[in-house]
Amino acid sequence: MSELYIRVAEDENEEPMEIPSEDDGTVLLSSVAAQFPGACGLRYRNPESQCMRGVRLVEGVLHAPESSWGNLVYVVNYPKDNKRKMDEIDAASAVKIKRGFQKTSDLIVLGLPWKTTEQDLKDYFTTFGEVIMVQVKRDAKTGNSKGFGFVRFADYETQTKVIAQRHMIDGRWCDCKLPNSKASPDEPMRSRKIFVGRCTEDMTTDDLRQYFMQYGEVTDVFIPKPFRAFAFVTFADDQVAQALCGEDLIIKGVSVHISNAEPKHNNIHQLFHNFPGGVTSLAAMLGRSQYPFPSSHV
Repeated sequence: MSELYIRVAEDENEEPMEIPSEDDGTVLLSSVAAQFPGACGLRYRNPESQCMRGVRLVEGVLHAPESSWGNLVYVVNYPKDNKRKMDEIDAASAVKIKRGFQKTSDLIVLGLPWKTTEQDLKDYFTTFGEVIMVQVKRDAKTGNSKGFGFVRFADYETQTKVIAQRHMIDGRWCDCKLPNSKASPDEPMRSRKIFVGRCTEDMTTDDLRQYFMQYGEVTDVFIPKPFRAFAFVTFADDQVAQALCGEDLIIKGVSVHISNAEPKHNNIHQLFHNFPGGVTSLAAMLGRSQYPFPSSHV
């Protein structure tokens, strides 16, 4: 029998790849696995019943259904655990790609020695990666340093690494942070905390910590008790948290949804903002209440 090729794909809706058959018309599982690592078999949709059927596998050899492979598209089978692991890897890769498009920001450098120059600052931070801007803030009249400055990197990963540690510059410990002044007073602060929905009871805080550590430093994990099918995870870097929002991730074989955990102070601000008459009206109502309410809360 002349050599023929069968069409194989990971999913029915994906473009198939042609896999060569053997002289006797069979297909070696190793030939399939060479193109689809981890494959353990094939299946196909029966044209008459529209049900999926498995291809017979004997000692690593796949046999054509009804003696002919025909013009069908055969779908790869994976072991359940292996497929689950691949889904987790794909989800993690998607988030990392998403993070890769994050733009760098100007970082404020606090605690600079008075003698530190812009060249000193550039020389130090160049050891971490490419620096595209440095500035030491100085008094307009005297020209003396104000004890802080700014730096910007070309690469987001470098920025994350620099923020995560303290820096000894000219004999003095300095900190690098994203300046809070970038957000207007009416703009909500970007949260470092995410909401993890659709959790199962067998997920522990250690499970969640170990999983999310692949994206960045995790500072806190909270699972409410009694169990309520969700959890909160807090990162050291707010950009990591924002990059994860909207993703569906696979944890312990379960699809969980990630969304933003809005800071409580934003909720309180919204309550006052939406109350008819605003804060003044709310304060007047509370003043008439029979229950004492500390004025500091208004």
